[in-house]
Amino acid sequence: MASSMTGFARRSRALGPGVLTCEIRSVNHRYLEIALRLPDAMRPLEGALRERLAVDLKRGKVECSVRLEGGTESQDLVVNDQIVDSLCRLGAELERRHGVAPLRVIDLLHWPNVLAPGVADTTVLAPAAEALVAEALQDLVVHRVREGAKLMVVLKSRLADIRAEVARVREIVPELVPEFRARLRSRLAELTTGVDSTRLEQEITLFAQRSDVSEELDRLWAHLQEVERLLQAPGAVGRQLDFMMQELNREANTLGSKSTDLRLTAASVEIKVLIEQMREQIQNIE
Repeated sequence: MASSMTGFARRSRALGPGVLTCEIRSVNHRYLEIALRLPDAMRPLEGALRERLAVDLKRGKVECSVRLEGGTESQDLVVNDQIVDSLCRLGAELERRHGVAPLRVIDLLHWPNVLAPGVADTTVLAPAAEALVAEALQDLVVHRVREGAKLMVVLKSRLADIRAEVARVREIVPELVPEFRARLRSRLAELTTGVDSTRLEQEITLFAQRSDVSEELDRLWAHLQEVERLLQAPGAVGRQLDFMMQELNREANTLGSKSTDLRLTAASVEIKVLIEQMREQIQNIE
C-alpha cells in the first residue's frame, strides 16, 4: 500500500534528571532530503541516524530534531583550548608588532565559544537517543501509511470515474460512422445534382479512419490497470504513478484531438480533469 510523504511524530523519555525529546516531521519532496538538529553531544551520531532514517523513508523532506531538556547537562564549564591557543598567539603577535595591551583572562573568557557547558555522559546519551529516534521513526511511518490510505480512497474514486468515462466513449464510438453516413446522405439528398456513390463511400471510410479512437481507448484502459496495480504495490511508487499520469494525459489529449463528436470532446475534457486531480494527490505519495 502506497504511503504519504506527510507525517509527524514525537517521542520523549526521561534521562537522568532531564528529558530527551525527538520530533520528526516530513512533507512531500522529489527525493529524500534529511535535515538533523542535534545537541553538540550527539553530533557523532549524525551519520548513523541518517542511515537509520533512510532505511524506512525513501522520499520526502524530513526534519528530525533531538533535544535535551532539564538537567542532562553538567553544571561545569569547559574551555575550548583550540580557540584560546589561537587568541593567545594573535594577541602576542599584535603586542609585538603594534604595542597593544596584552590580552587579559577576562578578555579571553568573553570571546564567543571559548566557554561551553559540560555535556552529559555520552555512553548513556547515545544509545538512548538512537532508541528514541527509532521509536519516533516507527510512529512517523505509521502516520504516513495512515495518510496514504486516505489518499488511496480519493485516487481509487477518480480511477473509477475515468473508467466510467472510457466505457461511455466505447458505447458512443460504434454510433459515429452510421450517424455520419445518415447526416451525409441527408445533406446530399437536398442537392439537385447526382452524387457518385463510390465517392460517398470513400468519404465515409475517411471519416471512420479519422475518428477511430479504439487504440487510444485500449491504451487508456491498460494504463488504468497499471495505476491500480501500483496503488496496491509495496514500497515507494510515487514516481511511477506520476509517470503514469503523464501517459494517461497523453492518451486523453489524443482522444480529444481525434474527436468528431461533442460527446467525445466532453469525455476527453472530463478525463483530463480527473487525471489532473489524481496527479495533485500523487505528488504527496512516497
